[in-house]
Amino acid sequence: MAWIVLVLSGLLETAWAVALDRSAGFSRPVPTAVFAVTLIGSMAGLAYALREIPVGTGYAVWVGIGAVGTALVGMLALHEPANLPRIACLLLVVAGVVGLKIFH
Repeated sequence: MAWIVLVLSGLLETAWAVALDRSAGFSRPVPTAVFAVTLIGSMAGLAYALREIPVGTGYAVWVGIGAVGTALVGMLALHEPANLPRIACLLLVVAGVVGLKIFH
């Protein structure tokens, strides 16, 4: 269960990062509210998962999911560059996250 919560928390990290960008420095109420709610949910899920998963592994997986998810949203929805070197780097992050899970 801790791993499922950790993955969901990583996805919420993606949501709060995108909402933070869309809040325009907290000047837009809806994205600001989405940011706050998803940030709290993400942190709560991480805290829950760390009851069973070592902090180094859990935090690295959480950040990796959030970073890859945010970069993918940027490339797919926000018109950020999606070139081969960037995609290769994201695949390396995914490989690291999978490796941490496998060798946990």
